[in-house]
Amino acid sequence: MEASCRVVGLGVEILNQSNYKVWKSYLESYLIGEDLWDVVGGGFRRAPTDTPENREALKRWRTLNAKAEFVLKRSISHDLFEHIIGCKSVREIWETLDGLMNKKNNARLQLLENELANTIQGAVKRNIIRGLNKEYHAFITSIQGWQRQPSLVEFENLLASQELLARQMAGCSISGGNGEVLFAGNKKGHNREEKKKDHKKDGESTSNGERKWKKVIKCYRCGKLGISRRTVESS
Repeated sequence: MEASCRVVGLGVEILNQSNYKVWKSYLESYLIGEDLWDVVGGGFRRAPTDTPENREALKRWRTLNAKAEFVLKRSISHDLFEHIIGCKSVREIWETLDGLMNKKNNARLQLLENELANTIQGAVKRNIIRGLNKEYHAFITSIQGWQRQPSLVEFENLLASQELLARQMAGCSISGGNGEVLFAGNKKGHNREEKKKDHKKDGESTSNGERKWKKVIKCYRCGKLGISRRTVESS
C-alpha cells in the first residue's frame, strides 16, 4: 500500500466517508474484469447447498468469494474493517459497506441541511431585528442572553406577544393619567365658572343666599335700559 493511501495493484484510494461513490465504481469495474462480480452482484451471490452433486459448484464459489473478499478488505480502512469482520460472504460485506456509507452520507446531508436552515433563519432574524424600533432593543438584548436561542417561528411569536403587551400598557397609561380627557373636563368646568361670573353682575341675592336672575327691561320709545312704558308715561 502506497503512502498516498492508494491500494497497490488496484489504483483506488482507501474507502472513506467522502469517496464512497468513486471507490464503488472502481471496485465494480475491477471485480468484473477479474471475473469476480458474480459472487458480489451477479447470479452466484449465494453459496450452493453443500451436497455431493454441488461439490464442484460450491468449491468454485468459495474460491471466487475468497478472492473478492480479499480485494474488498484490502481497499478499506481499519475502522471500517471492524464493521465487516463478522460477515460470511463477500456479498454481505458489500451490502454492509453500502448501508454504512449511505447512512453516514444521509446523516451528513441532514446535518448540512440543518446548518443551512439555521443560517437562513439567523439571517431572517437579523433583518427583523434591524427593522425594529428602539423600544424593542432591551427585549432583544434579553433574548440574546438565553442559553437556547428561539427558532424563527418562536422569535416571531415572542415579538407579537411583546407588541401586544406594549399596546396594552400604552392604553392603561392614557386612561389612567391626566391626559386630554381630564384636561377637557377641567376646561368645561372653567367655562361654567366664567358664565357664573358674567351672570352674577345682573343677579340679586335671595333670603337663602341663592341668586335670582332679573330680566333687564328696555324702553321701546327711548331705548334706555331699565325704563318701562309706565315710567315714561308718568313722567
